[in-house]
Amino acid sequence: MPARVLTIAGSDSGGGAGLQADIKTITLLGAYAATAVTAVTVQDTRGVAAIHPVPPEIVAAQVRAVLADIGADAVKIGMLGDAATIGAVADALEGFAGPVVLDPVMVAKGGAPLLAPEAVAALASRLLPMAAVVTPNAPELEVLAGAEVADEADLVLAAQELLAAGARAVLAKGGHLEGAEVADWLVTRDGARRFTSPRILTRHTHGTGCTLASALATGLAQGRPLAEAVVLARSFVAEAIAHAPGLGAGHGPLGHNWRLVPA
Repeated sequence: MPARVLTIAGSDSGGGAGLQADIKTITLLGAYAATAVTAVTVQDTRGVAAIHPVPPEIVAAQVRAVLADIGADAVKIGMLGDAATIGAVADALEGFAGPVVLDPVMVAKGGAPLLAPEAVAALASRLLPMAAVVTPNAPELEVLAGAEVADEADLVLAAQELLAAGARAVLAKGGHLEGAEVADWLVTRDGARRFTSPRILTRHTHGTGCTLASALATGLAQGRPLAEAVVLARSFVAEAIAHAPGLGAGHGPLGHNWRLVPA
């Protein structure tokens, strides 16, 4: 039986991020993808035009239905939108014993807000302690930790603040920082480990955060240790960026199907 991953996230009509990116990633990494839709977004590579939230009780019902019948070996959480949905998801996941990967989605690639400001406290109090690993980028770390993140040292210090707030592990993503390489830090109570890769200069990066988190969840669902799952996820994202199909006039989607493309 393949590993099972439940992704709880918003739908992206452009197919580059959200549930669509998650399903592609999970499937192409050899696992089974199930979903709980938190919102329907109207978006393309140029930005988000509208958001239609799914009622929190329906989001929770989707989660419970999947867990009760199909089950899950890992859960990935993306866009939640507001405090009510955060609470509903946290309640629905009570008793789930597998790893939870929390991607604290706050702003879309084009700049549209995807999490209400008043919901940040709920995310920190209800979901941070449930997560096996949290995957914030630098701007998200600034909000969650309440500290400026200008370099890698700040990145690690802010991640340590999240550990103190209850997170078990933090993969602090450095893509927003400047430099010829992208450095991400896996910070746990046992220490910090740096992962690097060359920066790919391209506008086709829509959905990188969603893809990384769902690849990480897939690795954990398949029984990989956390650091090994990080290596898998970062490698998958790098290849997907390198194989981007060049679609759209704005921030284009990744080439999630790079493994299927003939060399």
